[in-house]
Amino acid sequence: DVQLVESGGGSVQAGGSLRLSCAASAYTYSSFCMAWFRQAPGKEREGVAALDTDGMAWYEDSVKGRFTISKDNAKNTLYLRMSSLKPEDTAMYYCAADRGTCSAYDVQGHGAGMDYWGKGTQVTVS
Repeated sequence: DVQLVESGGGSVQAGGSLRLSCAASAYTYSSFCMAWFRQAPGKEREGVAALDTDGMAWYEDSVKGRFTISKDNAKNTLYLRMSSLKPEDTAMYYCAADRGTCSAYDVQGHGAGMDYWGKGTQVTVS
């Protein structure tokens, strides 16, 4: 099994920045779809950004131009750089991995088909 551990969340004022990290227990990033999801209180989980096996990135419309997904293969770590944060970005952020290429249905939806999940890191924007 692949274990994913997120870190980097916290409280920040609107307009600020955070960088989330997702450390994987095994080498995943060349053969796995990697993605970030978030879930705000009372709302369904939603895909935020994804990085496919060919290096292509996808972003949810509301975060385009503000969030950047990247990876460091040597460190088995996925990142989500978030800038110009807004109160509506407040949520628990989860890292997820899925063997093979990204499924648009999963990464752009609720991620039901993703194979592995971290426990999340809280981001609060005030």
